Parts: sequence; structure tokens; C-alpha cells
Amino acid sequence: MPIQRNSFIQMSKLTNLKGRINYISSHARQENLYTVYETTERKFWSELAKCNQEEFTKSGTDGKCIEAREFIIALPESFVDYQPDMILKLFTEHFKQNYRVECIAALHHNKRKTNYHIHLIFSERKLLDEPIEKIASRNMFYNEAGKHVRTKKEICDESGQIRKGCKIIKKGEVYERKLFTIKDKKFKSEAFLDEVKHSYTELINVYVKDDKEKLKVFERGGVYLPMKKIGKNNPKAPQIEADNKQRQMWNSTVDRALVSGITEQSILEVKKSEISEMIKEDIEKNGNQPQNFYMLLVTAVKELERLITQMYQSKEKAEFEKNEIELIVPNRSETDEQPKKTPLVLKYPKLAEIYEKLDRQNHKIHQNKQQLEEFQEELDNTKGLFKGKKRKELRDKIEQLQLKIDSMKQNLSNIVQNYGYKTVKEFMTEYKAAKADYNNYKSQLSERQNQDKIKEKPESIKEKLKFYKVAAKKYDTDKTYVKNMYIR
Repeated sequence: MPIQRNSFIQMSKLTNLKGRINYISSHARQENLYTVYETTERKFWSELAKCNQEEFTKSGTDGKCIEAREFIIALPESFVDYQPDMILKLFTEHFKQNYRVECIAALHHNKRKTNYHIHLIFSERKLLDEPIEKIASRNMFYNEAGKHVRTKKEICDESGQIRKGCKIIKKGEVYERKLFTIKDKKFKSEAFLDEVKHSYTELINVYVKDDKEKLKVFERGGVYLPMKKIGKNNPKAPQIEADNKQRQMWNSTVDRALVSGITEQSILEVKKSEISEMIKEDIEKNGNQPQNFYMLLVTAVKELERLITQMYQSKEKAEFEKNEIELIVPNRSETDEQPKKTPLVLKYPKLAEIYEKLDRQNHKIHQNKQQLEEFQEELDNTKGLFKGKKRKELRDKIEQLQLKIDSMKQNLSNIVQNYGYKTVKEFMTEYKAAKADYNNYKSQLSERQNQDKIKEKPESIKEKLKFYKVAAKKYDTDKTYVKNMYIR
């Protein structure tokens, strides 16, 4: 059996954003540049760099300003068989879909064409819906360093003239204009980097054609917890066995969270805050006390369950299911060929059937959890000397229902394992990729049909006007395209 190779996904900080974008996207500077993909206009990056430099100056921090971050993602050489535009768009939109930030990416080969890779630059800030402007209530004075000073005298030379590099913002003028949010701190965390490595490695493995090319991540921590081995005649076997049951409870709750639409990043944050950090804190206070691990896991599972409940109670789940498929926005077809079904498109109906089973099971678990809470609330309110029998009945119901929920949660992994997947996480990765391909295919097919209808010449002026009206609505975002299409 061949040894599985590790993926190479590296993140770096960018202190010269404009220069770096020019470097990765210029054919003059890159001998083997295949394509560039941008999720926003190029001027966005100039404004972002300016914002970061201004905020860095205000902070008074030493060192260099971080204007953006970049990933380098190595691809298997067999990926040269795919269309460069499709591969780059897939990987870039995958990142934007997960983290809702703007990106610019380029697909390269090195000089010897032995390293096929993607450069993906992303913003740590998001563009505000509306700029925030501050208006000067009086004249404001700034010295050569851009620092605000109190009086005009402080920026004048001995002759009373304003020194070079100093400036005055007059009363009523805008002295500060914010276009972006603050930087998202999660992009600095190890958990974020680990999540991206796993996410892209799984995406690569979905598209490799030969199992020998499948990659793995050098593991430092994922969403699941490993089971602890119990040695023969181990005196701590009962404690380890109890811990393993709770580890299994965590893993089955992770499965449920993934099916519910909770991101791996959120799960890893719970794992870090409720398990990793709490273990460290407990050891510092009480020394190594393995028996405390069980209660930490109980708390962590409850926190993850809380997130799942929130997901069901909010509209975010519906929005997630609506938007997760839009990873690829197809270009208008310029040929008369019908769109072709990829292997994942052909596989999608079966994957959708499996996901439907997971979703139904997850919904039943949610309903049982609600009933469990109702029983618990009723038990809490059942007090009095003559209510002992009622309390016992409620405790028995709660115990039986909890056992049923635990079994149903475990069945989530059984469902995907029956179809050859090791974990729910592995299945969800392929399911999302297939759903993206399927919707890409459907969009291309629909667009082709619409083009065929539009190309049919109307028989009368009335019909032609009707066609114009339909076309204007359908292609409102690309008026030039529609105008050129209808010139007779």
C-alpha cells in the first residue's frame, strides 16, 4: 500500500500588498502564469493597504504593517488535466464561501514545471456596507508624521509658514473616513490555519483521479477526539472507559454540528476553549488530575449542543443551505456545446440522498432534545412531599430519552460508514463539492437554454419589445452583453 503524502499549504503575512499582487498576477514577472481570479475590483486592495497603514500608524506599534495574508497551496500534478480557470475559481470561491472575505488568486507552475500551485491572497477586513465619516468641528492640524496636534503654531516654521508635509483639515471637512471593519483576529490563530489545511486537503482529495495521489494533513488537532487505548490490567481502566464514552459523545455531537451547518472553525474554537485551554488551566491549578477530564468533556459537549440549538432557532441554517451551493459562478458559454456532466455531477443524486438521511436523523434528534428539555423543566417544577411518584416517572423518561438521543447521534456516523465514508466530515466535504459541481452544471444548462431562446428572432415589434423586457431583467448585471446580443 503506497505511503500517503502530506499536503503543502503555507500561510504568510504581506507587508507590501500592491507589490505582491503585481508579482503573482503579472505575465511579465511569471514565466508560467496560467490564470488570475479576483472576487472584487482591484482598487479594493489599494484602499485596504491604505487603511491598514493608517491604522498601523495610529497604533504606534513597532515593526512592519501587515496589509493582508497569503496562502500557497500545492496541487497534485494531475490537476493540470483540469481547466485552469475552473480549478482556480473553485479554490478561491471555496475560501470566500467559508470566511466571507475578498480574495485574489493566481495559478502558477515553477520554471521546471514540477510544482503546480496556487497563490491566494485574502483580506483580514471586510468592506463596510456604508463608509463611516467623521467631520471636523473646527480646523484640525497634522504634523509631518500625520499626528494630530492642537494648534497651527505647532506645524509652522519660524517664518509662520506651514512646514512641508504638514496639513490642515478645515472645519466641516471629513478628517477620517472608514471603509473597512477591524481585522478579524481568527486569521491569526493556529486553529484557523489548521482548519484551512484540512479543508483544502479534503477538497484536493475529492478531485484527484488516482487514490495514490490522495493527501493528508500533518495532524496537530482536528474536530474529533481520539479514543484512548486501555492496556491490559490497567488500574485506571474504569476511568479511561468512562472518558472514552464521553470522547465518543463529543465526536457524535461534532457529526451533528457538521450536518447542522456549523463550521469546523466554530467547532475547533469550542474544542480549544472548553477542552484544550481548560485542561491546561486545571493542570496549572491542581496538577495532573485525569479524573477531571471527564467533566471538561461534559461541559464541551453541552456548549456544542448549545450552538446546534442556536442554529436551529435562527435563520442562519436556511441561509447556509441556500448559499453553500454557490461556490462556482459559471461564465457565459461562448460555444454551442452542451455542458458536460462531471463525475461528481453524476454522483450528486446519491450523495444528496445520503445527506437527506443525515438531515432527517438530525432533525429527529433536535425534536427529542426539545422534548428532553420539556421533561427536565417539568421535573424542576415538580416539588412537594406527595410528588415523589411523578418525579420518578419523569426521571425515568429523561433517562430513556437521553439514551435514545445518544444512540441516534451515533447513528449519524453509521449512516455514512454504510456508504464507505470514514467520518461525517469526510462525507460532507465530498457532498458540498458535488453540490457545487451539480449547480454549476445546472446553471450552464439553464444559461444555454436562455441563450437559445434569446437568439430566436421575434416575428413582430410587439414580441421583440417583450423579448427586450425579459432580457433586460435577466441580464441586468451585464447590460453591455445584452445590448450587443440584440443589435440586428
